[in-house]
Amino acid sequence: MSTVTTTASNRWTLVSGGVATLIFGIAVVFWPGLTTLVLIYQFSAFALIVGVINLINGLGTVGFSDSWFLSVILGAFEVGVGVYLLRHTAVKFSTFIVLVGFTLIASGIIDAVEAYFSEVLSNRNRAISYLCGLAGLVAGIIILFAKAKNGVAFVWLLGLYAIVVGTLQVASLSERATLK
Repeated sequence: MSTVTTTASNRWTLVSGGVATLIFGIAVVFWPGLTTLVLIYQFSAFALIVGVINLINGLGTVGFSDSWFLSVILGAFEVGVGVYLLRHTAVKFSTFIVLVGFTLIASGIIDAVEAYFSEVLSNRNRAISYLCGLAGLVAGIIILFAKAKNGVAFVWLLGLYAIVVGTLQVASLSERATLK
């Protein structure tokens, strides 16, 4: 999820996104008997929720942030992935891995770019945004190169990524600067 700073009225979007990411991670890690179909449904719901949150967050910062369009692009991409997976639940596991990998890479790059260009982030929150971006980029690349036969490792990596990033996103809100 994008960690760009928003107005106080959009603060709930950041909390919601962090909590959604954390809940998704916990569900994936602590539900060891996942079937591919259940995992596709979980990731689809996660992508849709976080995508809508990023769209709202991006549109809510028009005029306040020069990088608002990055959240909108990421949100549209995440919603597109979520809708595609819900409509194509019989997708091959290898295709699912590619979609998840690209989603995490896109999120990681946009988090890092927004942190770099943000004028209102404290140094602590800028560092957290960079960490979230780096985590998304690394997890996405590892997932892209994972073989479909390593399904359990894929699920664990995806879940641990979501737990770490969700926790960081929620923790960053305690000192998040607001726009004037």
